[in-house]
Amino acid sequence: MTLENTNSNIILIGMMGTGKSTVGRLVADELGFELIDLDAEIERMESRTIADMFESDGEAYFRDAETATLHSVLLREGVVIATGGGAVLRHENCSAMKESGFVVALAADAECIIERVRGDVNRPLLAGDLEERVKRIMAERKDKYVFADVTVDTVGRSADEVATHILTHYRG
Repeated sequence: MTLENTNSNIILIGMMGTGKSTVGRLVADELGFELIDLDAEIERMESRTIADMFESDGEAYFRDAETATLHSVLLREGVVIATGGGAVLRHENCSAMKESGFVVALAADAECIIERVRGDVNRPLLAGDLEERVKRIMAERKDKYVFADVTVDTVGRSADEVATHILTHYRG
């Protein structure tokens, strides 16, 4: 069976800085699918930035908004969804993603992620000591991505190479 023939969605999960948005654009363009960047969709729905949500209402509020938005976009067909790194923190999100499409975990080591996200002021979870925060978040989430249909290591690979790898697995 070829998943592409079922018009199945592709859902990209993984730590921040693994390339979900960049690779998602390439995969969506190749398939003629719409790319939905979940964080951007949350900001659009909330009419404010994620940093503002964290500052004003806290992480729990943001996670509720993330869950509601994710479940809404998963109802669509023919989309590539680039999730935020923490979308996997709730089991209900993981179950919904698994039921709604082909789930791809993008992976990278701590050093690579730190290099990619250094200087990004739009990541509220990285306030403070960047290296310590990234390593802590990675340790907390290390088992959260195992439900993916396939895992792709992005270290040393271009976005095009990662996209090609995903499409090969997706097309079966």
